[in-house]
Amino acid sequence: MRSIWKGAISFGLVTIPVKLYSATEQKDVSFHQVHRADGGRIRYKRVCTQDGEEVPYADIAKGYELASGEMVVLTDEDFEDLPLSTSRRIDVLQFTPAEQIDPIYFAKSYYLEPDAQGAKPYVLLRNALESSGQVAVVKVALRQRESLATLRVRDGVFVLETMLWPDEIRTPDFAFLEEDIEVRAQELKMAESLITTMESDFDPAEYHDTYREALQQVIEAKVAGKEVIPAREEEEAGPAVDLMAALRASVEAAKRERGGGEPARPKKAAGKAAKDSKDTKESKDEEKAAPKRKTRKSA
Repeated sequence: MRSIWKGAISFGLVTIPVKLYSATEQKDVSFHQVHRADGGRIRYKRVCTQDGEEVPYADIAKGYELASGEMVVLTDEDFEDLPLSTSRRIDVLQFTPAEQIDPIYFAKSYYLEPDAQGAKPYVLLRNALESSGQVAVVKVALRQRESLATLRVRDGVFVLETMLWPDEIRTPDFAFLEEDIEVRAQELKMAESLITTMESDFDPAEYHDTYREALQQVIEAKVAGKEVIPAREEEEAGPAVDLMAALRASVEAAKRERGGGEPARPKKAAGKAAKDSKDTKESKDEEKAAPKRKTRKSA
């Protein structure tokens, strides 16, 4: 497994450096959308609904649509001052019995592995939490989202379960809940008897995805029967077309800059690197200007 985040559990005055790993993975069979006649991949373009033009990824921003249909466009600067924690800490807020937390709140599970210097405090907190029979309620910021989460122990490892906020849980406002539906005692007893008859310990290994297995068999049968459309050379040449378009756009942008046009302002994060790169490029252009003009062909 590859860690997707590094941070620390903050427990009182104790800090435990940890790495975060996804604890689950989807096993769905993935498909591409293709042309039925020849198996060619279907590609999608980012097209503006206002002018019908394809939009480069660099020109795409986040927009919030109002009820009136108007759009509020947010820039990187708008997000800079938001109170999203960047401290990479898992802050322990409290400890509580696990049964007090409804599973409907749980969103995604992650494993936490201690860094070498954090192994001892990790094991200390793990053992104490496991013997208490409780879970830690924590707050953490992952992928531009702040979440409540629980910290529990599974197979000797901390599991971080991110949670939904209370206002993200829908109320089951169903009409039958207001109806006075009568259940006879004999019917209730029979239902309870059925539950008792089917009662057993849960072993997840007893269950498997029969649909996915059957689908995989269908795919394997088609492969065995040579019902496969071979890859065409034109498809492999596709990225080169995109590369040529990118190079052509870069050449045109460079011509505009040399012609006195104002260059696009780089993002703050890459500002210095972009400036250094530009200064170096202009220096080299000045040194080699004469020979370049001699041999360069007209575009």
